Amino acid sequence: MGEPVLFAKNLHKIYGSGPAAVAVLKGLEFSVEAGQFLVILGPSGSGKSTLLNILGLMDYPSQGEVQFSGRSCGGIDEEGKSRLRNEKLGFVFQFDSLLPEFTILENVTMPARIAISQHRSAESPAALEARALELLAGLGLTHIKNRFPSQTSGGERQRVALCRALINRPAVLLADEPTGNLDKANGELVFKDLKFLAERHGTAVVMVTHNESAARYASRVLHMSDGIIEPTSSEDME
Repeated sequence: MGEPVLFAKNLHKIYGSGPAAVAVLKGLEFSVEAGQFLVILGPSGSGKSTLLNILGLMDYPSQGEVQFSGRSCGGIDEEGKSRLRNEKLGFVFQFDSLLPEFTILENVTMPARIAISQHRSAESPAALEARALELLAGLGLTHIKNRFPSQTSGGERQRVALCRALINRPAVLLADEPTGNLDKANGELVFKDLKFLAERHGTAVVMVTHNESAARYASRVLHMSDGIIEPTSSEDME
């Protein structure tokens, strides 16, 4: 077992106070390593999106902490969290959110182009385009590189969003119901892509979903219910 890239330690999240307080997360604890595809299964209302927001440093726990490579994020200010999100985290949501006025290739390179413009990266445009094309080729999407999002299918756009999320080489990719807007066939392709990207690029992938088909592609599966991880349902998947 290697050192965890991401460690959720005793996470609690409570909204409100006194008699009106609502506990959404109740002491969650788990880790994920580089190259691992962790799927967290749970029904709507189980706290999955709240958990992902905390892991992505877009919300904070009421108790407990998130650690990246052994470093606690508890004392990091907002500027530091923003930098960590930009440099170490990739995000994929239910909707692809591609920019309609840019081509597929331009959409994939956009986060890295922003990093270059902000002097957070010295990568050349040629090297950036080559990396973007490699990501697209890995998912069999090279043929749509010059199309606009409106000229592609919903499944293709969501898979392009995976490439965009990886363009800045994040250590962790967080996916929130990424197949929720897709049919079964395209959903299966996204699951296969996430498995491939974790194994090929060494990215730690954490996906929350209610779609139990995802378990077939995961390195590891956790079941979440009513704000807790069910201890008897955690298992390593072959």
